[in-house]
Amino acid sequence: MAILSSLWQSRLYGLEILRSLLERSQLEVAEGTLYPILSRLKSEGLLQSEWVEAEAGHPRKYYWLTAAGRRRAREMAETWNKFAASLAALVEPVLGGKQR
Repeated sequence: MAILSSLWQSRLYGLEILRSLLERSQLEVAEGTLYPILSRLKSEGLLQSEWVEAEAGHPRKYYWLTAAGRRRAREMAETWNKFAASLAALVEPVLGGKQR
């Protein structure tokens, strides 16, 4: 879900995805973990990619969501929100100091 969400607004290449995850969610993902996931998401039809020549340096492979990827990201986000709300209700007494 995090990788799909990082691609919601724009096309990104691998290092940009890693930076986005770290900056926006404090989720640190190793390169060796990211690329197999991107490959799997692409094989599932959730992502597309293309190599783009860089002005300086080596070509970069950019990834973006397909229509199916957008649907899956939305479904996963809705499921996550329901889970997070129920977990928040569970820990609320601990954080709020309420007693039964």
